[in-house]
Amino acid sequence: MICITGASGTLSSEVIRQLERQAIPFRAAYFSERAAEIARARRIEAVTIDYNHPDTLWAAFDDCDTLFLLAPNALNQTDLELNAVEAAKAAGVRHIVKQSVMGAAEEAYSLARIHRPVEKAIETSGLAWTFLRPNSFMQNAVTFLAPTIRAEDAFYSASDDARISHIDVRDIAAVAVAALTTEAHQGQIYTLTGPEALTYDEMAGELSKALGRAIRHISLPPRDLKAGMLAEGMPEAIADRMLDLERYFREDRAGTITGDVTRVTGRAPRRFAGYVRDTTASGLWTAGVASAFR
Repeated sequence: MICITGASGTLSSEVIRQLERQAIPFRAAYFSERAAEIARARRIEAVTIDYNHPDTLWAAFDDCDTLFLLAPNALNQTDLELNAVEAAKAAGVRHIVKQSVMGAAEEAYSLARIHRPVEKAIETSGLAWTFLRPNSFMQNAVTFLAPTIRAEDAFYSASDDARISHIDVRDIAAVAVAALTTEAHQGQIYTLTGPEALTYDEMAGELSKALGRAIRHISLPPRDLKAGMLAEGMPEAIADRMLDLERYFREDRAGTITGDVTRVTGRAPRRFAGYVRDTTASGLWTAGVASAFR
């Protein structure tokens, strides 16, 4: 049995969709009972977990030989995932597929420093493992940029003209499903990127073409971007974490392009233009409310 944690999230929910399409049995672990109830109504085997209570993890992982590990973006995310590793060992899990981040081994930015200690714990756990180290998600364009695109035909960063090889979550999920279902991927580290490294100005150009209106990218000084994040209710520690990622981008350390998606799945990863076309009909890019970044 495969257990998928973070089942309501952008990536794990796509992993679940792909497992369903392939009729592969799995158990989905949610943070809320309401989400689990909705999943059960879809005939998904669903459980609830609390990373702060290992007994819920043991129960969720019981009878599972493979675990997809992805904890919430919390201030203590490292500790939460370490709890899950210990619970996986106690429950008899044999293989952990861990969602990590690009550049985790170098620990050169805050997100990498969150994930690398968990990778190290898994490496010394005695369990088989596979590490997925993706670049920033294309879906983050909707999650983080769409509100101001809808309201102002603009989006904001502190990345200047950095090139970033964003990746579509659907491609990460395809690699995850392969790793979860095939022993050949054990002991492998996959750095997952899109097929091109675009600047945010170039992404704005793709959005403009797809949406039929001019979309601007506005690069702000980090302190101004942070002020906007705080005004929109983001906790300061999370804002600092995101600003450190922007710093990593500005240093041109996120423009690497790898062939790992193709090597694992047999097909090229999706381009940003294709992602935008796929989401244009959804209404996600149209009318919204003003933001604090004005």
